[in-house]
Amino acid sequence: MAMAEKTYPLMSRRQIEGLIAEGKSIFILDQYVLRADPWLPYHPGGDKAIRHMVGRDATDEVTILHSAEAKAQMMRYRIGKIQGRWVNFVPPIQGGKFRLLAGNDDEDGDDSSQSGQDDYNKNVRGSSTASPITSSQSSSRGPSPVFDQDESELRNRAGPGRSHRAASVSSISSTEEGAKGEEKKQQQDDGMTYLDMQTKQAVSLDLDRYPSLDSSTQDNIVQKYRALNHRIKAEGLYQCNYWAYAVEISRYSLLFSGMLLFLHWGWYVTSAALLGAFWHQLVFSAHDAGHMGITHNFQVDTALGIVIADFLGGLSLGWWKRSHNVHHIVTNSPEHDPDIEHMPFFAVSHRLLGSLRSTYYDRVMEYDAAAKFFIGIQKYTYYIILLFGRFNLYRLSWEYIILGLGPRKGPARWHRWLELAGQIFFWTWFGYGIVYKSIPTGWDRFVFVMVSHMVTMPVHLQITLSHFAMSTADLGPHESFPQKMLRTTMDVDCPQWLDFFHGGLQFQAIHHLYPRIPRHNLRRTQKLVQEFCDEVDIPYALYGFVGGNQQVIGRLAEVSRQAAILAKCQEVLAQSDDPFGHGH
Repeated sequence: MAMAEKTYPLMSRRQIEGLIAEGKSIFILDQYVLRADPWLPYHPGGDKAIRHMVGRDATDEVTILHSAEAKAQMMRYRIGKIQGRWVNFVPPIQGGKFRLLAGNDDEDGDDSSQSGQDDYNKNVRGSSTASPITSSQSSSRGPSPVFDQDESELRNRAGPGRSHRAASVSSISSTEEGAKGEEKKQQQDDGMTYLDMQTKQAVSLDLDRYPSLDSSTQDNIVQKYRALNHRIKAEGLYQCNYWAYAVEISRYSLLFSGMLLFLHWGWYVTSAALLGAFWHQLVFSAHDAGHMGITHNFQVDTALGIVIADFLGGLSLGWWKRSHNVHHIVTNSPEHDPDIEHMPFFAVSHRLLGSLRSTYYDRVMEYDAAAKFFIGIQKYTYYIILLFGRFNLYRLSWEYIILGLGPRKGPARWHRWLELAGQIFFWTWFGYGIVYKSIPTGWDRFVFVMVSHMVTMPVHLQITLSHFAMSTADLGPHESFPQKMLRTTMDVDCPQWLDFFHGGLQFQAIHHLYPRIPRHNLRRTQKLVQEFCDEVDIPYALYGFVGGNQQVIGRLAEVSRQAAILAKCQEVLAQSDDPFGHGH
């Protein structure tokens, strides 16, 4: 006799808000309400990826980042169901505020879109009702200068928007002293609101370029995006081309053998260049393994990835997965996406000039004297700093392993110890066996290390190239996942014979839409994605390699210009402190 399927209670939006206000990690998956708290310590991709989904419909993010088996496991944590369309909250980690349930709350409240809109407005601004408001995380920002205005105006505006001052000037007396006070306050407001006005302008540009954020438009995009996923599966594009990996392994073997041969001959620079090329190529396979794009088995692909990344490359796959999963969910968000948080060396958004708090690193990204110096010249130092990017990855990898930032329970609990063994193995064969034992002089050792690491620079360039020039504006929780990915990511056009050099990272927009597609199938997927973009009227950003670099340098120069303007505003403000007006 078949067992009856468990039934789940219908939950109102107000009930869900109350649970989140109590600190519970609640999100929506396929119309079910899930409580994620029990598996936060077990999640191989880290807890922060889940925290960015709290209060949201995570159906698309879960589906594209996880296997069907993992998704089925999540369904064990269902606590209820919803009816109708879910309107996303701003997650607590992003500064969202939530009201605790009070005794007189209507637990069967309206779940309509308008009700969701009202809740969203309170979620961003803070409610004026008597119900207590709480957040399970400290807010990463104050009241939004963009979304604190009428949300319907933002979402439905078809033409270019106008910036409005966020600051208000208090009433003061008409005396001369009062007039001076008003002038000083006006100057303060100019300094404080410059970045906010830039934010509004960036949002306005995106609202004009991309489809409307109204529910019907975004629902249509999501429907077609999911239909495209079914088509991709039907065409076998999720299946790994193992012959392509046989070619990859041959390439790796030739590069490593060549490195050893030239090392034996004493051609240290040539040997170092081949080792760097070997590491450069390995990254692409580690990337595939981290996304379960090789065997599609979590444990097998993770083990492969650790062998590639840790044992052969000295980098932590676990660190990468923890960081990269967050990047895939909050792409190009200045305060949330670790892939664009490179203060004090780079700022790709004017918002980073406001000393934002990173929710990933749990620290303020200070716009201090060092940042002002480096950001002022960042278009000139961009390529130079990328040459040393691998050294920073070593630091992040060891920090992740030593501090035990990965899961200590569940199916991924043993990964930390395999990674630790991999790090010991790497520094034994590379640090001791090659650098120390095989190279005779200190200078030759230094040159070998620097050349081998600098040769990997194209990987860092490829990763930053796909995002640095794209939008960093926050259009709010109403934007669909596929639209956000295409708005914040560019693809780089190149001839097919160069695909091995770019390693699939040139198809970043496609990869962000469907991360588990093996990279050797991304070129075949490109045509389908282009058709999808044309159908839903989302611009598909595709640049040549040179054109993409020009876009990035242009963005870096633009932020430097904004930094100079901000500095001028602050200088005027400082001069206005002179009670005798000597600064004028």
